[in-house]
Amino acid sequence: MPLHPELEKKLSNTYEPNATLHDVFKGYNITFVTNEHGEPVLLFFGRQQPNGLIAGERFTRTIKRVPGSLGIQSSHWDNQGKIMR
Repeated sequence: MPLHPELEKKLSNTYEPNATLHDVFKGYNITFVTNEHGEPVLLFFGRQQPNGLIAGERFTRTIKRVPGSLGIQSSHWDNQGKIMR
């Protein structure tokens, strides 16, 4: 399942470094983890359970940087499969 273009746009922003952030997107709960530069690199997408964990899909982001800088040359999200907790 590829990410929705609006969700990709939201995840292309920069957030607080090394943080775990919770949000809602089109009725689904999302939790994403940022790296040391504030870029989302791990995404949990689905329905939040009473214990606070999300059951749904897990995605990881691969970032390729411009040589010699922190600029992003390209990035893509990979679906790592279902999560049922």
